[in-house]
Amino acid sequence: MSAVSPTSPLEILQPGVGPIPGDHYVPATPATVMWGRLPCAADAAVLEVASGESVTFDTVSHEGILDDQGKDPLAYFFGHGVPADHVLADAIEIAASVARDPFADGPHVVVGPVRVRGARPGDLLKITVEALAPRVPYGVVSNRHGKGALVGELPRGEHNVSVFAAVAERDGILHGTLPVVEGGEPIVAFPLAPFLGTMGVAVAGDERPHSVPPGAHGGNIDVNLLVEGTTLFLPVQVEGALAYVGDPHFAQGDGEVALTALEASLRATLRFEVIPADAARAAFGEVTGPLVRTPEYLVPTGMDPDLDAAMRACVRASLALIEGRWGMAEHLAYAYLSAATDFDISQVVDIVSGVHARIREADFAGVPAVEPLALASGAVAPPSEAVPSHDEGDVA
Repeated sequence: MSAVSPTSPLEILQPGVGPIPGDHYVPATPATVMWGRLPCAADAAVLEVASGESVTFDTVSHEGILDDQGKDPLAYFFGHGVPADHVLADAIEIAASVARDPFADGPHVVVGPVRVRGARPGDLLKITVEALAPRVPYGVVSNRHGKGALVGELPRGEHNVSVFAAVAERDGILHGTLPVVEGGEPIVAFPLAPFLGTMGVAVAGDERPHSVPPGAHGGNIDVNLLVEGTTLFLPVQVEGALAYVGDPHFAQGDGEVALTALEASLRATLRFEVIPADAARAAFGEVTGPLVRTPEYLVPTGMDPDLDAAMRACVRASLALIEGRWGMAEHLAYAYLSAATDFDISQVVDIVSGVHARIREADFAGVPAVEPLALASGAVAPPSEAVPSHDEGDVA
């Protein structure tokens, strides 16, 4: 048994407890979450904010509350040595009272949606990840039948496999820990790098999408670069964007091959800004899917059920971004990508596979470009132009 120490390296962030740095707070309650589905245009917002405001969300991991784990997080985690007061009250409430069809719905708990005033179809919603605080000192990695990179091969036997991982502090850094053999001491350690696997905007129409496959709306994109200090741009699909978050991770390798990452609950503070359509085009060209920005890279994405097709889609998105932002001719941009850009597999386990490219912005420091100008708080009409910027330290 991999027990959690009663003297945890982390404060247990029960609902409303501990720092809440955002302008607004959305707890995870039966009234503010969906389990297994994503918001659509027909859904009512749980909160409305102005462009430029921040929101702190309590997110809840699906691991430990699913049917194959007993749908009783108190009993499940107690069985792994977790004290009762270290089990999140909102996870217990959601497992007991939120409806989910395990045969038709996805596993993820998503919080929202949040309406962002002024957001219109064609705009980009800019989501800046300001803070990600682990709520508990443990998580779970699962491999379920029919899913993962080795379908039909792993797990062995008839049952799903869920691996408990306690968090420990080593040399001042939080690590996930695992044993070498089942029941052994947790002597294998890897550093945490928390991020939200799911950030998205509502789709048009009145049908809620399944929570697993990602798409142009974002959703379960599982790009592990989206740690604190990074930004996600999403094409707005409906008035007000109707943004949502979920699927919190403590750590994930590119590929996420077993099916899940180290899944664990986070308190996430995000800032929402509207980039009007004309400013978005001036800065990035036509953006038709999720676009990530880190302090070093612009990261376009490609998605498709076929991994080869996802790769091709990512290359096309990369070419369009380089041409739209820096005006580089297509054949030269293609050569640049081949010589200088890494294409990483985001994940291969979410029905729709994902690939993302890491384009170093410093490589284009000598090329004029514009930065996307956000809609001012309280504004009702988009500005007509973006403003030039050559500040390499601006993360957007």
